[in-house]
Amino acid sequence: MQTLRRTPLFERHAALGARLVPFAGWEMPVQYTSIVDEHRAVRTSAGVFDVSHMGQFSLRGLGAHEYLQSRLSNDLDRIGAGQAQYTLLTNER
Repeated sequence: MQTLRRTPLFERHAALGARLVPFAGWEMPVQYTSIVDEHRAVRTSAGVFDVSHMGQFSLRGLGAHEYLQSRLSNDLDRIGAGQAQYTLLTNER
């Protein structure tokens, strides 16, 4: 049996009564109340999606900084060595 990983928000999801299911090796929330209730809440207020399970990668070598700086939505120069930031990796579209 595989041990599922948990995001930093797992305890909060569980405390709020989320239905948690296996998803790509993670224990993730899929529903809190009903699909209709959640749809209405997002359409009238806001919705949040926990992306902390979606991946990490390392890029090294000559030009790595410039390559990422041109493709990420945040400024790499705002963080130092050993630090991290949530950002989006964009493409031509």
